[in-house]
Amino acid sequence: MVRLQFNRKNFQQNKSANSKLVFLTILLFIFTSCVPLRNMSYRNMTVAFYNVENLFDTKDEPGKQDEEFTPQGDKKWTDARYQTKLQNVSKVISSINEGDLPEIVGLAEVENEKVLNDLIHTGLLVNGKYAVVHHESPDFRGIDCALIYRPEEFKVLKQIAIPVHFKNEPNYKTRDILYVKGHAPDREVFHIFVNHWPSRIGGLEKTEPNRVKVAQILKSKIDSILRKEPKANIIVMGDMNDEPANKSVHEILGAQSPDDGKGELVNLMYPADLQGKGTYYYQGEWNMLDNLIVSRSLLDDKGFRCIEKKGFIYHETWMEYKNRDGDATPNRTYGGPNYYGGVSDHFPVYFRLRR
Repeated sequence: MVRLQFNRKNFQQNKSANSKLVFLTILLFIFTSCVPLRNMSYRNMTVAFYNVENLFDTKDEPGKQDEEFTPQGDKKWTDARYQTKLQNVSKVISSINEGDLPEIVGLAEVENEKVLNDLIHTGLLVNGKYAVVHHESPDFRGIDCALIYRPEEFKVLKQIAIPVHFKNEPNYKTRDILYVKGHAPDREVFHIFVNHWPSRIGGLEKTEPNRVKVAQILKSKIDSILRKEPKANIIVMGDMNDEPANKSVHEILGAQSPDDGKGELVNLMYPADLQGKGTYYYQGEWNMLDNLIVSRSLLDDKGFRCIEKKGFIYHETWMEYKNRDGDATPNRTYGGPNYYGGVSDHFPVYFRLRR
C-alpha cells in the first residue's frame, strides 16, 4: 500500500515535470522560429522630396538678396514666424511615413545650413537623428537644394554640387544640382540627385530652354554613372518647374511612365499626373512640378525595389487651404507680402522602397 502511494506520487511528479518540459519546448520552438523570421524581415526605406517655400532665417546674410526675410523687411519675418515655419515643415516631414520617419528627404528653397540644423532639431524630427548635406549655390536669392537623412539607415560616401551655367546668359544664376552617393546598411549603393530647376516666370515657352539645359547637364551625369554601372540605383528628385510630359523631363531625361517598359529612367509621378493631380496649384490648374525619377533597376525584384512602382503626393487637411471653388490647395506661407501662416506652396512627394 505504501509502495503504491509512492509510485502514484512519482507519477504525478513525472507528469508535472513532463508538462513543464513540453511547455518549455513549445516556448523554445516559438523563439527559434521567430529568430529567422526577424532576420528575414523586410527592410523598408521611404524617400521624399519637399519644396518648403523660402525657409529663411531672420538674419540679413551678406551677398544674398534676403532682406525681405528679416524682421524689418517687407515680409516682417520675425523669429516667431520662423519658429512656426520650422514646426509646420517638421510636422509635414514626420507625418509622411506612417509609423516611422522617412530615411531620405530632399529639400528645395532652404537658405543655409543653419535653417537645416534648426529643422532637424524641431518637433518629431529630433527622433530621426538626421544629418545634413548642403552646399551654397549661386542663386541670387540664396535658396539652395539640400538633403537630410538618417545615418543609421543611409551612409553618405560622396557629395558634390554640380554647377549649372548658361553660355548665352553668363550672368544668370540658378541652383546647383546636389549629388549624393551613399549606401544602405546592407551596402546597397544609391546615387541621388536633388534638383530645383529655373522657374517659369516670364512664360513657359520662353523659359523652357533653361530647364532643358539643366536636364542635359543632369542626363550627362546619370549616363556617366550608368556606363560604369548599368544596374545602378539612380534617384532623381526635385522641383523641376516642368511636368512629366514636358520636353526637359520626358525627352531630354527620357523619364518614362512606369507602365512603359522602355527607357532607363522611370518617372514615378507620371500615374498621378495622368489622373490630373499635382503638387502646385496655379491659376486654377494643378501642376506636377515635383518629380521623382528612378532607374529601372529599382523596379525589379533584386535588392531594394519600389513597392508600388509609383510615387505619392502627401497632403492632409491641416496643410491645405480651400479656395473659392472649394479646391484644397497648398496653404502657403506667403502670398506676395501677405503672411498666411501656411506650410508651403507645394505638396511633398514620396515613394517607398523595400528589400
